[in-house]
Amino acid sequence: DLPDALPKLPPVIQQRVKHIVTENARTLDAVEALRAGDLVRTGELFNASHTSLRDDYEVSCTELDVIVALAQEQPGCYGARMSGGGFGGCAVALVDKAHVEAFVAAVAPAYTQQTGLTPDLYAVLPSPGSGVGITFCV
Repeated sequence: DLPDALPKLPPVIQQRVKHIVTENARTLDAVEALRAGDLVRTGELFNASHTSLRDDYEVSCTELDVIVALAQEQPGCYGARMSGGGFGGCAVALVDKAHVEAFVAAVAPAYTQQTGLTPDLYAVLPSPGSGVGITFCV
């Protein structure tokens, strides 16, 4: 119903609603892509998410946009997006394990050259999220 609803809203609210609705769809699509092992599709969704966060929700900043763009240009990077609350902070890149060292070696100095800032880059492996447990104290 998004195409019918958007024209009824003020322009800024249109952008925000568009981001929220499309981000929810991207999240569901990412679950399917990850379950299928489709990293190319997952990366595309990361990239689309960043674009929407930047343009529709307007919570990105130059520093995040630069590091995301640098990440997206690297061989072996499926996709990248800002993460967290926005207006500075973190970006996440989905990078093929074989390319991680070259990715870090390329992105860090390029980022410093473009922004004058020194980034902290961490190579991490995905793991299962937390679960629900019961603790009994007596």
